[in-house]
Amino acid sequence: MSTLFSANGLSVTLGSAPVLQDVSFSVPESAPLVGVLGANGSGKTTLMRCIAGLIPHKGHCTLHGTPLETLSAKGLARRVSYIPQQSGIGISLSVREVVLMGFNPRLGVLQAPSPAMHAAAEQALAQVGLAGFADRDYLTLSGGEQQLCILARTLVQDAELLLLDEPDSALDLHNRVQMLQTVSALVHSGGKAAFICLHDPALALEFCDTLLLLRGGRLIAQLHPKTDPLPETEQLLAEVFGPVQLLRVTDSAGQPRLVLLPKMN
Repeated sequence: MSTLFSANGLSVTLGSAPVLQDVSFSVPESAPLVGVLGANGSGKTTLMRCIAGLIPHKGHCTLHGTPLETLSAKGLARRVSYIPQQSGIGISLSVREVVLMGFNPRLGVLQAPSPAMHAAAEQALAQVGLAGFADRDYLTLSGGEQQLCILARTLVQDAELLLLDEPDSALDLHNRVQMLQTVSALVHSGGKAAFICLHDPALALEFCDTLLLLRGGRLIAQLHPKTDPLPETEQLLAEVFGPVQLLRVTDSAGQPRLVLLPKMN
């Protein structure tokens, strides 16, 4: 089975405190959508920032055989797209301008985006449900609309690896599902992978091929919810979320689904 991404011995220490400890895992090309789950302070965001090359760390990451730590900042930006919890955009820009930022790693100094890039930006906005928003001021958007705009920016960046840190935090249920459907379709079209930090384990079970469970900066389990035995999956999820019950059901379209319920005493 071909490996798309691997992490080996990732460790991060802030001051004297270890916040990520010897995390290793691999992602095959057949399972490119990875959900990262854990309580607050478990190391989820640190793991994302570590993979994105934003903080010093021990260990290394490999994407399609290339060690990410050997790439230049611009080379890394071409291959890895990181969406933090907060966009950091605090100046007045149009939605179109924000999305076009996704092309920056491919543009030279003072080079303007091409007409084809402008068309791709419009298409990405339509894809995330923001058709007609291109001329709006980004700062006037709701929190959820801003997150969808940043997702559109990520789509045009066309990176091989997407890192999304709680992209669902300001979205309603409809847009959460749409966002995950969009990312899932993108990575399952071939050659890409996505890591998504999620608070909602039910969404992760519904869409993700692999789940990484973090606790205290350590990787306590790597799960494959579509194939792993339910009792084992329940037990491991309970270490993060408390007692839960998993059921395999068939929805109205005849598709198998995994349903997560709190376990009643």
